This record gives sequence, structure tokens and C-alpha cells, in this order.
Amino acid sequence: MKARQIYVPVLAVIVFLALWEALVWVMGWPNYKMASPSDLIPAYEKYWELFLIMGWQTLWRTVVGLLLAVIFGIALGMIMGFSRVMRDALYPLLVGFNAVPKATVVPIVALMFVGAHDFNTVLIAFMISFFPIAVSVSIGLSTLEPEYRDILRSLGASQATIFWKIALPKTLPEFFGALKVAVTLAFIGTNLMEIVSPHGRGLGALFDSGKTNSDYPLMFAVLIALAFLGIVLYYVVVALEKIFAGWADRTA
Repeated sequence: MKARQIYVPVLAVIVFLALWEALVWVMGWPNYKMASPSDLIPAYEKYWELFLIMGWQTLWRTVVGLLLAVIFGIALGMIMGFSRVMRDALYPLLVGFNAVPKATVVPIVALMFVGAHDFNTVLIAFMISFFPIAVSVSIGLSTLEPEYRDILRSLGASQATIFWKIALPKTLPEFFGALKVAVTLAFIGTNLMEIVSPHGRGLGALFDSGKTNSDYPLMFAVLIALAFLGIVLYYVVVALEKIFAGWADRTA
């Protein structure tokens, strides 16, 4: 990895935090109205153990939901990509499902599976993140040049062989682009369930605790912790993209 790819994002984060600190100072906002970065340090020091425990709870459930979204999204994308009939049939259903605000779905899921906190959280993370993966795979496969398919079919290749040898490599750039979006969506789903249906687990529950106790530095500290986890998972996807689809990167 080039040094530029490390110090440029780090510098951007430092500039963002400095501007945030300056804005709070210039406006004269108290920490119960807008916490500044310097207000967050005591919150991390005081609740560091809770951040570790609940951060891990949020992270593993998000990752599990994301993995399920990848598996289901690829399978659904393959069905739509290889079959125009299924694509025409499923696209309206997927768009309609994705248009429903997931905050309205969370209470329904919580009531359907009362007490299954981990399952509920993973389910919402999955439901909110599989859509871009399915669409990207579908588009990648549906735009595959028909000449390739015809040649491989004339040589006796099965649909699975066409997928693994030609379609999958061609689809990888679109897939990883969608996966970067799905990462952030999965975190949104996880925290929706943790906040809307509180059960004392995850960073969403810690945020809700800060809200209940009017501890604004804690609330902002949770938001920064969520952003940090999202960035870490994003760069994991970037690393995987360089391994499996690095050939598609044309940037200098």
C-alpha cells in the first residue's frame, strides 16, 4: 500500500476533527448541545470497557449480517443476471422492498421474534444490505457479452462454468463497489435494531443509554466509534478488492 493511501485519509480525519473543534469553540456551544472532539476523550476513558464489549457485539452481528447479504445477494443476482424473465419479475419486488424504511420494519421484526436479540439484529443488517449486492451482480451478468456465452456453450460449458470462468471475474469490480456501500448499510441496520428495540447490547444500546442520561459526550463518542468500525470494515473490503480485483484499478 502506498504511503499516500495512508497519510491522506489520516490527514483528512485530523482536519475534520480540528474543524469540528473550532466550530464548537467559535459558536460557544456547551457540551450538552454539541460535544467537541476534546469532550469525547473523557467519555472513552470512563467507558472504555463498555466500548470494547458493545463495540464487539455490534461488529460481529454486522459482519454476520453482511456475510449473509453477500451470499444471498450473489445468488439472487445470478438468478436475475442469467434470466431476463426472473429479472423482470424480481426487480419491482426488490425496489419496492428497498423503498420501505427499515426503521418501520424493525418493530415488526422485534415483535415477530421476541427475545431473539442477536437474530433480530443480524436479520435487519442482512435485509438492509443485500440489495446493492444483488443489483450489481445482476447488472454485471446481464451485460456479459453474448459471444462469450455462445462460445463456451458450443464447447459444452455449463452455466456454472460460464459463471466461474467469465461472468464472475467480469462482475468483481461492480461487486466490490456494491460491497463498500453494503458495509455502511449493514451498520445502519444493526444500530437501528439496537436503538429502536433496546436490549442492552451493542453500541446502539450505549448510545440510547447516553440519550436517556443526557450524556451528550457519550452519545457523540458512540457515533465516532461507529464511524471508526465502519471505516475499518470498509478498508477490509478495499484490501479484498485489491487481492481479487486489483486488475480493474486504473488509478495511478
